[in-house]
Amino acid sequence: MIKRGRSAELLLAVVLCTGIASAQVSLPDTIRAFRITQSIDVDGALVETAWQKAPRISNFTQRELNEGQPVTERTEVAVLYDDQNLYIGVWCYDRNPGGIVAQKMKRDFDFNSDDNFEVIIDTYHDQRNSYLFVTNPNGARADALVLDNGRRVNEDWDGVWNVKTRITEQGWFAEFRIPFSTLRFKPGGDQIWGINFERNIRRKREQVLWQGWSRDSELEQVVRAGRLVGLQDLGAVTLVEVKPYGITGISMEPGRKAEGLVDAGADLNYLITPTMKLNLTLNTDFAQVESDRFQVNLTRFSLFYPEKREFFLEGRNYFDFSLGRSIQPFYTRKIGLAPDHSEVPIIGGARLLGKTGATTLGAMSIQTARRDTVPGANYTVLRWKQDILEESSVGVIGIGKMESNRVNGVYGADFLYSISDLFGDKNFSFGGAIAQSYTSDADTSTGEAFRFFVSYPNDLVEFDAAWTKVGQSFNPETGYLRRKHAQMYYAELQLNPRPAFIPWMRRLVFKPLDINYYIDDITGEMQSVSTEFRPLGFSTRSGEFFEFNIQRSAENPTEDFTIYEGFVIPAGEYWFTHYELQFGTFRGRSLSGFFFVNWGDFYDGTLTEMFVRTTWQINKHVSINFDYTRNDVTLHGGAFTVNEAVTRVEFAVNPDLFGAVFTQWNDEDNMVLLNFRVNWIPEPGMNFYFVVNQDIDTETGKLVLDHTTVLTKYVWRFVL
Repeated sequence: MIKRGRSAELLLAVVLCTGIASAQVSLPDTIRAFRITQSIDVDGALVETAWQKAPRISNFTQRELNEGQPVTERTEVAVLYDDQNLYIGVWCYDRNPGGIVAQKMKRDFDFNSDDNFEVIIDTYHDQRNSYLFVTNPNGARADALVLDNGRRVNEDWDGVWNVKTRITEQGWFAEFRIPFSTLRFKPGGDQIWGINFERNIRRKREQVLWQGWSRDSELEQVVRAGRLVGLQDLGAVTLVEVKPYGITGISMEPGRKAEGLVDAGADLNYLITPTMKLNLTLNTDFAQVESDRFQVNLTRFSLFYPEKREFFLEGRNYFDFSLGRSIQPFYTRKIGLAPDHSEVPIIGGARLLGKTGATTLGAMSIQTARRDTVPGANYTVLRWKQDILEESSVGVIGIGKMESNRVNGVYGADFLYSISDLFGDKNFSFGGAIAQSYTSDADTSTGEAFRFFVSYPNDLVEFDAAWTKVGQSFNPETGYLRRKHAQMYYAELQLNPRPAFIPWMRRLVFKPLDINYYIDDITGEMQSVSTEFRPLGFSTRSGEFFEFNIQRSAENPTEDFTIYEGFVIPAGEYWFTHYELQFGTFRGRSLSGFFFVNWGDFYDGTLTEMFVRTTWQINKHVSINFDYTRNDVTLHGGAFTVNEAVTRVEFAVNPDLFGAVFTQWNDEDNMVLLNFRVNWIPEPGMNFYFVVNQDIDTETGKLVLDHTTVLTKYVWRFVL
């Protein structure tokens, strides 16, 4: 009897899970592209005859706020194509067009606060990798490369495409034009691509998808996408793209003669096949890149600075490796930048990126010049990844840094097993990576590192765990390593119930478990411990959120270290208890904010950290962001305070002409850094920049102009 009861329960669970999984498919789940021969004026009007003839889909379903319910505002999509371009027409009807939220205009805008429409296209139909294109009612553009069924997203990729929009009394409408040369796909025959669409109606906090609308899913999970059919006889796209640049400017310092700046270089992109791209670069320059943001370091570990240079950002996803964020065998900021963040000249390089069948390939070789005490070096990386099963993969990587008299390298292998239909529609994955380094002039020439992980990332229950080890001699000189000779054990469990009996509540968030435990791989002693317990967290249906966290942590430095000028932390074991509050308001409002405070023990004293961020979106053309961070530290030897202030004023005349004024200051460096930048896009793929960088010394209590740089940079684009 017991066995029969359990069998019945199991059968019921299977039936329910099957129902949930099938409910994510809304018929029709296929959209047919309509071939055209006449030209399309991309203006957002959607008045051409072809748009009226093309079949449309309109069966959108809510993911938020009311999962499974139909969209409250009619939404339609149609697809056209010709020999060169894919066109996507979008009808976002709205019975209250005055309530449309459209705050942003610039390229690569933050689309999480605006009404928007998102398109994701899986051109290989491998249910793994895809292109994401986003617009809002102002015609702002954002895009990204999505990999491993949404587990990794490269938002720094910039494709060559365009979109125009219009707002009328009926709602807002968008017209996308995506050249086939921007995409990678298998040529010839009848194409079947994965495709999905998402619309966000911010004033209602409403998110709707065409397919895969479960809360355990995301648009980026293309395994749940619908199908795009009707694309026929797409020939091999042969593209040779030349992008030369020129720079002029001036550099000035007090007491020194002004120095003129003139430079030039070029990139060449050759589409070998529709799936494989070769890129050559000569005298690569990054003059348009925004300055790094200050980071106040009150730890004994090195800081991680994100990559901002377009050349390295575009294809970085091809070289990702599964050792985790704190152990990166390939970290592009080690190329062309000295330890003090100053630029090291890049003579040139080559890069090959693409996918053939189930095989993804990435290769890059960069040569830097000698500068002062920094020797010239060649940096080369090779990455191969093979798709296996439905959503899984295996891969290898090799990284080399070669100087005139020494060599450093890292080589390794990784694997990922992943499914998105566990128990019907749940996500589950596990994987790992192992790597070995080689240093030609080290006493111990080789060293190892590895990581294994498991993940269950779903709406109600989130669970993650990992085990990482860095051997004593592991030395990735072209990588980032936060800790040496350490093992880390990590586990996190979070519960997110959605109480229907509280009408204003979107979901509660409880975290009963979150632990990171580090031990020294040589001595076996504890290095660090951090734990967090969240007895209460929630987000509201109006868009606000709140967290209260209790943290218990420990540090065990084996030698004295300086945490701040004049303050030394003695070696020993320290235990801390901290309390934390976080609160944020809905970002879609014209005025929004975020507040964070954390207080408690800190070595032999106390630490209180406070952070405030306010955003004022004056109109769609101008916004002001202000961040303020304050750290109050009391130690046995005294007390100190570190203040940091950051202001960003962003402006946009239209989606192709925009800029920002970025200033930052802290009283540790006593320096204001000011960056003024204007970006004009005459047409997709071409850019003009006007940049002013100003350092201002505040150490004496007065504002003293220090180093000043003014420059212009123009990037042309020619297609041969």
